[in-house]
Amino acid sequence: MTTEYDFIVAGGGAAGCVAAARLVTDGGYRVLLLEAGYSNKHPLLDMPPGIFKMINGTKFMRYHKTVEQEHLGGRVHDIPQGHVLGGGSSVNAQVYMRGRPSDYNAWHEELRGSNDGVDWDWPAVLPHFRGMEDNNRLQNDLHGTGGPLLVSDPGHIDGLSRLFVQAVQGLGEPFSPDFNGTAQRGVGFYQFMNRHGRRSSSAYAYIEPIKDDPRLTVRLQAEVQEIILENNVAVGVRYCDKSGDLQTARCSGEVILSAGSLITPKLLMQSGIGPADHLAEVGIPCLVDLKGVGENLVDHPEVPITARVKGKGGYYKQGDGWRMLRNGLQFKLFGSGPVTSAGVEAGAFVNPTDPKADPTIQAFCVPIVYVDRDTRHLVDDGYGLTVTTVVVKPKSRGTVRLASANPKDMPLVSPNLLKDKADMDAMVEGQKFFLRAFETNPLADQVDKVMLPEPGKRSDDDLRAYCRRFVKTNYHPAGTARMGKDGDPMAVLDPRLRVRGVENLRICDLSAMPDINAGNTQAPAMMLGDRCADMILGRI
Repeated sequence: MTTEYDFIVAGGGAAGCVAAARLVTDGGYRVLLLEAGYSNKHPLLDMPPGIFKMINGTKFMRYHKTVEQEHLGGRVHDIPQGHVLGGGSSVNAQVYMRGRPSDYNAWHEELRGSNDGVDWDWPAVLPHFRGMEDNNRLQNDLHGTGGPLLVSDPGHIDGLSRLFVQAVQGLGEPFSPDFNGTAQRGVGFYQFMNRHGRRSSSAYAYIEPIKDDPRLTVRLQAEVQEIILENNVAVGVRYCDKSGDLQTARCSGEVILSAGSLITPKLLMQSGIGPADHLAEVGIPCLVDLKGVGENLVDHPEVPITARVKGKGGYYKQGDGWRMLRNGLQFKLFGSGPVTSAGVEAGAFVNPTDPKADPTIQAFCVPIVYVDRDTRHLVDDGYGLTVTTVVVKPKSRGTVRLASANPKDMPLVSPNLLKDKADMDAMVEGQKFFLRAFETNPLADQVDKVMLPEPGKRSDDDLRAYCRRFVKTNYHPAGTARMGKDGDPMAVLDPRLRVRGVENLRICDLSAMPDINAGNTQAPAMMLGDRCADMILGRI
């Protein structure tokens, strides 16, 4: 069965929903949006704390297991990714973060000389962020109102989050009223992509308002197998529908890949677009030799600090059914209380070795004992506080490769978190800084015991060993089909997000990033989708 559209968007994540919606509403085009996962409409997805249930294993997440990481002693760890309409924006902790202007200015410099009429510096991307935003507190040169994405202050702030903010100020860091403001450094409270306790995902913000538009076709549980190329022109895709039957969809315009940094390079390689030597290894004929496909994988590494607190501080402990029921009833009846919070209310951006330089570490403060399933046995099952430290501009790079020519096989992912010495050094300094925060009043008075890293094992060498054991993804893989200038042998895309050597094929997810932004990645992904649509519509 073959159906023709104007555009096909392969991947209904944060970026794909924006691009598809813009092409329908602003261009009047017939668009097919294919999403391998499920509907975003579920109570656990809508309410902010549902993130903790999502990460621990549901159909709404796809778990990529890494290959053995030799520099981590052979560890294999998970990289969960959204498997749902809206992608990560439907399952994440909803923190609204753009990165800093220097992130985008660096992209612009890297592309200078072959930008093909499109700029990527901060003045070029800021209007997209402002235009998407409906902020409930801020309207100024950096923030907008009236956009489809609802951005709000936290609906509830736990007492431990406030103590954390005060303790970090006690270490000399300034209070930040806006991490997306004129300076990133400081400690304060995040803003979130929700309103009145309900998630504002890319799916809700962009697809829900046009769900009945006949020009938009959304197919869920539709796994794209390959891009159809005819004389190096993308003309459609083949995908398996929810019954497992192979379908063909063709378009008169372009195919837009937005399946994320782990699946987008897989789809390229399955279609014969990628490193010729690797494709030969798995038995796929190479149609376009692009050495950069699957290279340059970059992710934010995170490592936790976990403490037991005195009394019943924080949100809940395992098995605390009555407290969770009470909070749920308060949310259901009055739309208020702890359930209006994703739990990650407070955070910080710091540079422990040079406070006047750009921050090297981002921190997330979570008022529970927050550890993975395989490490829960190492901590007490009580009330607690977890602070995760994240290297914001990692130098380590990894790869995505095909396991075989079978499109049903998951890709081989090697993120190499903390492999570069500079990343490990930054992480150790971040751990030491925030361990001091746990020892600083007023937070210190509420802490009973810091359980991880273990007491008595906090020398630099001990912390390196601890980081190797506990480092994991911050859920932000990027860069695996990056933009680059003409003549760059590793550039997969030109500055207009077009795949080199192929006509009518673009990419608008995080894989397009030359380097990762300093902070959470949902808003940048949506910006990429918005700019992609403007390029196609001739507005850039």
